[in-house]
Amino acid sequence: MATLIKGGTVVSSTGADPAEVLIDGEQIVAVLQPGSDIAVAAERGAEVVDATGRLVVPGGVDVHTHMELPFGGTYASDTFETGTRAAAWGGTTTIVDFAVQKYGENVRECLDEWMAKAEGNCAVDFGFHMIIGGVDNDSLKEMDLLVNEGITSFKLFMAYPGVFYADDGQILRAMQQAAGNGGLIMMHAENGLAIDVLAAQAFERGETAPVTHGYVRRKELESEATHRAIQLAKVGAAPLYIVHLSAAEALEQVALARDAGMNVFAETCPQYLHFSLEEHLNLPGFGGAAYVCSTPIRSREEGHQDALWKGLRTNDLAVVSTDHCPFCMKEQKELGLNDFRAIPNGIGGVEHRMDMIFQGVVTGEIGLARWVELCATTPARMMGLYPRKGIIAAGSDADVVIYDPDHRWTISVDNHHMNIDHSAYEGVEVTGHVDTVYSRGRKIIDDGQYLGRAGDGQYLPRGLCQYLQ
Repeated sequence: MATLIKGGTVVSSTGADPAEVLIDGEQIVAVLQPGSDIAVAAERGAEVVDATGRLVVPGGVDVHTHMELPFGGTYASDTFETGTRAAAWGGTTTIVDFAVQKYGENVRECLDEWMAKAEGNCAVDFGFHMIIGGVDNDSLKEMDLLVNEGITSFKLFMAYPGVFYADDGQILRAMQQAAGNGGLIMMHAENGLAIDVLAAQAFERGETAPVTHGYVRRKELESEATHRAIQLAKVGAAPLYIVHLSAAEALEQVALARDAGMNVFAETCPQYLHFSLEEHLNLPGFGGAAYVCSTPIRSREEGHQDALWKGLRTNDLAVVSTDHCPFCMKEQKELGLNDFRAIPNGIGGVEHRMDMIFQGVVTGEIGLARWVELCATTPARMMGLYPRKGIIAAGSDADVVIYDPDHRWTISVDNHHMNIDHSAYEGVEVTGHVDTVYSRGRKIIDDGQYLGRAGDGQYLPRGLCQYLQ
């Protein structure tokens, strides 16, 4: 039976208007004017869903998650099953995760390993980026093959020496390869060599608390690496996407490149907009470990959060992702009880992205259309999934969220669905709530119940970036 969602306000990246959405099978077949003859005819024989007073938005697209990521001798606590189920609860119907190749490993074997983790286990649709931790002739050739198979973006690291780190020459070679095959280079832009020096010096001084993580990963070292990545991309003639940008100074580098007409893009994450070093990373005792991530949470006193909200308005920040990489406090974060360097880096947030960015609508930082653009439309375009994903339009996948903009509630470890023993958002009061979620036409969240199952999600081969200037 077809489904007709009526009475709601359909929000797109261009505006918000009363409309009715007709779903048949896995696709949206029409977006109709309320009360029109076509809408009245469509109502006959369809299941009618009343969305009066609520927003009807495309399912969220989170293009930066890390399910089951190995890090610091442990693994991210969300599996593809638990993590994608939590994503669904939060109105996200598509994720793009990362297959991981470390130095000395075979790219193809690593991809196969990550595919095996995800296939048959995901609650929502999924794709993959490829982390290239060892840039050599074999991995460069493999990049061409992966683009043809729908894995069209490649992540490199200027941080984590000895694990994922690539030097400038390796980065340039990968960028030249991407320039030839059309791929997008994603960059973790921090000067890892300098950070490791500062971290070792701090530890030798006896500075072992979690907040030290934020002090040694200095804003200047994010800005410097961002500038360097941009210059390498200019030489290599490749499009560049800076991941999890957190410092105002790094954002300035992106803005300068974009003003010069370069294909340079950047994302930020909810934690960088809402959390701060003073209030969260510097909690008494070991509490700040919950907020250890890289790039780090920045100082509110220095104005980073305000700068990031401005960047979202100017489109110098084009996407909001989560960098979802959860670790429990017990037995995981606690690995760094006596040494901040051993705290696994990551925050669990895949369930809360849509709500936390909607708070920007509530407070007037951004508008409704920009909310959808940042959380659904642009991520889909950036990663070659549009218009199948990221928009409510005829022919698109029926990934639809019915959202109550007035529902007030409080986030807690007691009501989240991520596989983690704490909530970084514990006690945060939010306005706005996901009521119903459709994934390719299947109702998977409704009235506080999860109606989906592992394996509902399909693998998504992706096209090239559709957001180039």
